[in-house]
Amino acid sequence: MGLLIEDKSIAVPGEVLAEGMDYLPADGAIREGENVVSSRVGLVHVDGRAIRVIQLAGSYMPKRNDTVIAKVVDVLMSGWRLDINCAYSAMLPLRDATSDYIEKGANLTKFFDLGDYMVCKITNVTSQKLVDVSMKGPGLWKIKRGRIINVTPCKVPRIIGKQGSMVTMIKDATGCKVTVGQNGVIWVQCDDPEKERIAVDTIKKIEAEAHISGLTDRIKEHLDKVSKK
Repeated sequence: MGLLIEDKSIAVPGEVLAEGMDYLPADGAIREGENVVSSRVGLVHVDGRAIRVIQLAGSYMPKRNDTVIAKVVDVLMSGWRLDINCAYSAMLPLRDATSDYIEKGANLTKFFDLGDYMVCKITNVTSQKLVDVSMKGPGLWKIKRGRIINVTPCKVPRIIGKQGSMVTMIKDATGCKVTVGQNGVIWVQCDDPEKERIAVDTIKKIEAEAHISGLTDRIKEHLDKVSKK
């Protein structure tokens, strides 16, 4: 009875993670009788009595209140259609795009044009997966410079770290500005191109090694090493 698998180990669907009622299934785990069983391939995370399995691969599924980085792919009469790095596109309606008054028939490309990136918030996801986003609110803005990189969306929590610890470590070591979208799209901007490269390489390293224990210490060592060069 009890825990049958170590924290931060890899589980497969149907694998028994714990026996008995002492442990509770969280995201990525289910209860089958007396057992807690994995429902996906992923990294086991034991938090007190809760056992969750963090997905190692897979596409982004939009959720209300997620902050994402989106790209304009179409300009319509009613607003902008955006690529949010998933199977479903999103709509930015005129009313949620800006506090400025927009005249009927105005050239909307003056606000956001094809290929523009923005940090926005998902305000609604319908059962048919119609997604609405907004640009109104703190921390939401149009991206004008810097680099855009894509990571596997399920690795985003590891890149952010607990209470933002991992991304803060990258910012402090490089002096770069970093915004991580829940959809796996990340913006990095630094006045020093070499520091920007270090930040991007570090994010890619976290993505590649997210399933290996001791990640925080390894990333700290990596940043200490490359920052002194």
